[in-house]
Amino acid sequence: MRTKRSVLALVVLTLTIMACQASGAPLTPSTNTQPVSPIELSPVDPAVQQNVLVALYEQVSPGIVAIQTADGQGSGFVFDGQGHVVTNFHVIEGSEQVEVDFMSGYKIYGTVIGTDLDSDLAVVKVDVPAGELYPVSLGNSDELKVGQTVVAIGNPFGLNGTMTQGIISALGRTSDSAHSTAAGGFFTAGDLIQTDTAINPGNSGGPLFDLSGRVIGVNREIYSYNTTATGQPANSGIGLAISVNIVKRVVPLLISVGKYDYPYLGISSMDDLNLEIIDALGLKSFTGAYVTEVVKGGPADKAGLRAGTKTTSIPGLQSGGDLITAIDGKPVQTFDELLAYLITNKGPGDTVMLTVLRGDEEVEISIELGKRP
Repeated sequence: MRTKRSVLALVVLTLTIMACQASGAPLTPSTNTQPVSPIELSPVDPAVQQNVLVALYEQVSPGIVAIQTADGQGSGFVFDGQGHVVTNFHVIEGSEQVEVDFMSGYKIYGTVIGTDLDSDLAVVKVDVPAGELYPVSLGNSDELKVGQTVVAIGNPFGLNGTMTQGIISALGRTSDSAHSTAAGGFFTAGDLIQTDTAINPGNSGGPLFDLSGRVIGVNREIYSYNTTATGQPANSGIGLAISVNIVKRVVPLLISVGKYDYPYLGISSMDDLNLEIIDALGLKSFTGAYVTEVVKGGPADKAGLRAGTKTTSIPGLQSGGDLITAIDGKPVQTFDELLAYLITNKGPGDTVMLTVLRGDEEVEISIELGKRP
């Protein structure tokens, strides 16, 4: 997974999400002292569960492919009946032509026709007999729930057609993309699905399925501090997949024009608002996206959004910036949520309405989104 950019040894970004208290008054303990009632579940018949998984694999596996390049290997899946295969950008990075191996044993060279560094998606076109093309069905990532059972099928360590099972561990995660900024950093990839499904090098670009056999994500990377005997990162139970709703927005444009443009606000924000930071900034809310930087001349700058400018007790942290609490009327608890909304719902030229807390005042700011430079 993402071995080319050495992003596998990432530190998990944990977000402190607490109840919003816009008034700033002291928190009042809950009056509900009764423990939460346990959920009554019917026993699951192991044979039924087994049959579901067997049927799922038989249904979707013909649409899974292995991808071989001069530098490594990955996975992919058939997107449509015209021979378009979806995989990760980092799987085919630096290649114009790759080998595509079907589950039937059929092998062919395919041409890379579109890439997106922001989402880490790519499309490969193959010219194969119609009988080799088994397009998979796409789900809706807006309907996903934490705890939901999911299945990955791919090519880990070159073991084509490998199936693993797990759950959705969290939704709306973010990670660095491969798209570099002018300042030397990287733009953020958002709306990622966290899963404990076993994902290893070679699973990159392969699909993550729900139990109905619908693709709900594209496996992208793992967090790992451990390596195998050959030096490859080992699964740690924390994997990230690109949500299928991003796939449904990006891939058709990769097919038609070869690229996809992302909406751009032109701000940087805090990843984690802990109590020390909230106190140092003098914030009146525990949640929201605190603006630490506004890019000069960018959409947010033109609209009047403000970053912090006053020294605080924490080195490098400046107070006085806007705290984004909602976008288009939808509450924002974290910067991750803000990014997920933008990426899956908006494009360059669209207008969004941000609700911000500016000191004690709530302000509405309309911003016309730009395009990521």
